[in-house]
Amino acid sequence: MLGVLNDKQIDALLHSQLTGRIGCHADNRTYVVPVSYVYTDGNIICHTREGLKLEIMRKNPEVCFEVDNMQNMANWQSVILWGTFEELAGELAKEAMEKLIDRMKPFMTSETAHPLEPVVSNERRKTHGFTAIVYQIKIKEKTGRFEKR
Repeated sequence: MLGVLNDKQIDALLHSQLTGRIGCHADNRTYVVPVSYVYTDGNIICHTREGLKLEIMRKNPEVCFEVDNMQNMANWQSVILWGTFEELAGELAKEAMEKLIDRMKPFMTSETAHPLEPVVSNERRKTHGFTAIVYQIKIKEKTGRFEKR
């Protein structure tokens, strides 16, 4: 059976996963990349370092985000949302990074996955040789589908 996820099911899927995919577009170039995230307060919180994804999102902050949970080809759920990229600074960035770290802590096995203390500035955190930039996707629209046998 194919179906549409309701808002409660969409939120449950977004809360249950750690990895999603951001789609962004600028200068006739589309870029889709996996990111770790936390879904909180109706927004997607992520961190990154300087690079192509950040460059594109700064030029065009309208992004798409996708999350899925696939048990097999006949049992899956998928959520797509559209929103606006917003770089966080100050206390907002610090609080967002703490939420992200708290969500990821139980799953961190890689040494490079651990952001290091202390906070370098109010909006950025030093992590293994690069400065993390904290951002959120302010969700404007979301939709979800599923298949279940």
